[in-house]
Amino acid sequence: MLPIGDDNRDRTITPYLNYTLIAINIIVFVIFQGMGNNLGFTYAFSTVPAEIISGEDVVTPPQTVHDPASGQQYVLPGLQPTPISVYITLFTSMFMHGSWAHLGGNMLYLWIFGDNLEDRLGRRRYLLFYLTAGLLASLSHVAASAAFGQDLNIPSLGASGAIAGVLGGYLVLFPKRRITVLFMRMVTQVNAIIAVGLWFVLQLVGGLGTISGSSDGVAYAAHIGGFIAGLVLIKLFAAGRQPSPARYF
Repeated sequence: MLPIGDDNRDRTITPYLNYTLIAINIIVFVIFQGMGNNLGFTYAFSTVPAEIISGEDVVTPPQTVHDPASGQQYVLPGLQPTPISVYITLFTSMFMHGSWAHLGGNMLYLWIFGDNLEDRLGRRRYLLFYLTAGLLASLSHVAASAAFGQDLNIPSLGASGAIAGVLGGYLVLFPKRRITVLFMRMVTQVNAIIAVGLWFVLQLVGGLGTISGSSDGVAYAAHIGGFIAGLVLIKLFAAGRQPSPARYF
């Protein structure tokens, strides 16, 4: 079930901040990450659990990797020196992605769900909410990596933790909002509680798979932590903000 839109008829502002967040993510991936080819930059500014736990920068040598599918060998650069505090990577990694597909999927969700939160919270609160959810998502990934004995030198990156927080907040504020989804080659509409709830169930299933030793490279703990952060914090950030009088479901 892939969300492709939602009902925005009660939106009262143009979500310039949400557009800006999307633009920053695209610019970072295209220019600074070289569309995924500048691994030196990516490995320098992504979040490395070992660095967050120790507070010290970790630099590792390049590794020669054998691809069993093609039979070829290639060299992956090791972790690069981080020219800033390693704790700042909890934020810089929030605007980086591993591929076009990774970027596109995240930006689609941010485009659909972020504008409604910006409208309800206002731009300043929405920005603070987004960054806070992303920070807590990254810390959740670090904690889970340490707790379940995962390799602490594997870097993590992506906006999905912050966007998971947006989804959690959206579910609380707009549980009955109609979401347009692509489902089994058909376009239909479901309530947000179904579209977002199913997404979260899939994250829980993926997280259990990671614990059992099956890993697909997705930081499910960040998704789960960000989502829970959004659920818990949204009412605090929305305090005093009145919803639009016109509601459509």
